[in-house]
Amino acid sequence: MSTVDEIRQNRIEKLKKLLRNGENAYPIEVKRTHEIKGVLEDFASLSKKEEEVVLVGRVRTIRTHGALTFIDFEDGTGRFQALFARDKIGEKSYQSFLDSFDIGDFIEIRGVLFETKRGEKTIQAADYKMISKSLRPLPEKWHGLKDVEERYRKRYLDLIFSPEVKNKFVIRSNFIKELRNFLNEEGFLEVETPILQMLYGGARAKPFETHLNAMDLDVYLRISPELYLKRLLVGGFEKIYEIGKCFRNEGVDKFHNPDFTMIEFYWAYADYKQLMKMTERMFEVILNKILGTTDIKYGEETLNFKGPFERIEFFSLLEKYTDIKYEDLNEKALLKKAKEMGIDIPEGADKPNIADEIYKKYCRPKIVQPTFVIHHPKGFQPLAKGLEGEKLASFQLVVAGAEVINAFSELNDPLEQEERLKTQEKLFKGGFEEAQRSDDDFVEALEYGMPPAAGFGMGIDRIVSMITDSGSLREVILFPLMKDKE
Repeated sequence: MSTVDEIRQNRIEKLKKLLRNGENAYPIEVKRTHEIKGVLEDFASLSKKEEEVVLVGRVRTIRTHGALTFIDFEDGTGRFQALFARDKIGEKSYQSFLDSFDIGDFIEIRGVLFETKRGEKTIQAADYKMISKSLRPLPEKWHGLKDVEERYRKRYLDLIFSPEVKNKFVIRSNFIKELRNFLNEEGFLEVETPILQMLYGGARAKPFETHLNAMDLDVYLRISPELYLKRLLVGGFEKIYEIGKCFRNEGVDKFHNPDFTMIEFYWAYADYKQLMKMTERMFEVILNKILGTTDIKYGEETLNFKGPFERIEFFSLLEKYTDIKYEDLNEKALLKKAKEMGIDIPEGADKPNIADEIYKKYCRPKIVQPTFVIHHPKGFQPLAKGLEGEKLASFQLVVAGAEVINAFSELNDPLEQEERLKTQEKLFKGGFEEAQRSDDDFVEALEYGMPPAAGFGMGIDRIVSMITDSGSLREVILFPLMKDKE
C-alpha cells in the first residue's frame, strides 16, 4: 500500500504533467451555471429541454468500466453523478481524465442531464476542466474517527466526511441569524465595543493579559462587553446588543472554552421579570424557525423550550438539595459546611460565592428542563439591583444542569455601585481571582445618570451545543484551540 508521501508525490507529478500540457490546475475563472441542489429540484425540466449545464464540485468517487467512467462529485449544496464516455468526449480527452483526476480534486463539467436505466440523475460530460488539484488523499476511514482531537485539528476533513457535523454549523449560523432578526424586530440596535480593555469587568472570571506595543500598554482581552454597553445606556441608547467573542483564562470542559461567542443585550426601562417573559418568547420564536419545534433532543432527555419556564428561588434550591438555610449561617459557618461537603472553595471567596459553589455542585445538576433560577444572594452579582433582604433582582436560565443565561435588573445607583466594586476589589486583593475590579471610569459614567434597565448575557456555543445534541462546546466551535501534538 502506498504511503501518504508516495501518493502526494504521484499527484504532484500529475500536476506537473498538466502544467507541461499548458493546463492550469488552479484557474481563476469557473463557469458554473447551476448548483447541484437546483439541478436536483428542477431536473425534469432541465433534462427535458436538453440544455447544457455546467456543474462544479469535489470528486468523491471514480468508477471506471472500460470506455465508461462514472464519478460522484459534490458542491456545497448536494451530490451528483457524472458520466464520462470515451465515444462522447474522444479518446484523448477520456484518457487525460483518467490520467489526471483523483478523488478529492475539484472539477468543472459541461454537459446535458439524463437519467440512467437505474433511475440515477446524471450529467453526460461533453467537456470538463480541472479547477483545483488536490495533493493529499482524503482519509478512507475518517467517518466515525475515534480520535476526537484529530477531528478538531483537521475540522476541514471532519466537515467533508460528516454531513451531520456540517449541519451543526448550519444550525449555529441560523440560530445567530434568527437571534439577530428577533432583536432587530424588537427594536434593538447592534453595536460593537472594545475587545482590548484597560480594565476587564462585567463578569467573574480570570482574564487573558497582553501588551500593546504601539502605546506601551498592558491590556486585557475582555471577559464581557457589559460595562461598555451600559455606558451606551448612559449615552442615550435604549435597546442595544452585541454578539462577539469573549475570553476567559479558565478551565476547558464540555461547557467551557477559553474563547467563546456571547450575546449581551440591554433594555432600558425594563426589569428582570419582563426579561424572563421576553426570553421565553425568544426561544419559542427562534427554535420554531430553525428547527420547527421547541422540543429538543439532548442526550437521553427531551428539553421543552416552550414557555412558560418554571421559576425557582436560589435559596429554595439550596435548602431543598443541601438542607442549608442561607440566612442562618455566617460566612465562616458556610465555608465550614462547604468543606465538609467536599467542595473546593476558591481562595478569598465570600459568603455569596461560597453558596454559589455549593449550588453548582449539589443543586444545578438536578435541573434538566429549562428553568429560571431567580433571586441570587446579594454580593454574588455586584452589578445587579437588590431586592429586600438578601435577594438580587436576577435570574439564570438553567438547562440540563448548565447555566445558559445570566440576567438581572441593572444597578444604576452610582454610589452603591462604587461601594460594591470597592468590596470586590478587596476580595480580589485578598486572593479571590474571579472578583470584579473597581472601575472608576464606569462609576463616573453612572454618575451622569443611567436609566433603569435589564441586562442579558448568553453563551452562544453553549446553547447551540444543546440544540444540536452535542456533548461538548468543541463540537460546535469550528476550530477550537488545541495543544500541539508534541
